[in-house]
Amino acid sequence: QVQLVESGGGLVQAGGSLRLSCAASGRTFSGYAMGWFRQAPGKEREFVAGIRSDGGGTLYADSVKGRFTTSRDNAKTTVYLQMNSLKPEDTAVYYCAAAFGIVSYTPTQQDRYNYWGQGTQVTVSS
Repeated sequence: QVQLVESGGGLVQAGGSLRLSCAASGRTFSGYAMGWFRQAPGKEREFVAGIRSDGGGTLYADSVKGRFTTSRDNAKTTVYLQMNSLKPEDTAVYYCAAAFGIVSYTPTQQDRYNYWGQGTQVTVSS
């Protein structure tokens, strides 16, 4: 089992920044890729960013490319999502997810991720 706990969400004005953290426990952190997804009200959950088990292979949705950065600290078993230049359309519940056993690439499909955090709310006001 892998337990994931997100933190860092909140309310921010458009143009502002937030950093989300996701602390993992339960299995060897370097043994899985990590992803960030989000779900806005009335919309399906979508891929935001992902990072390979070794910290490389970062991928981003087009809507956040150039504004969001994901990173991981395997020693601290934590993955981060730095969000800059936030827009009202970034408002959503953000989830981190672990793709246990996937070490060679960064998956973008939700069904590749087998552990999920509880989510953290990000609200961007205009």
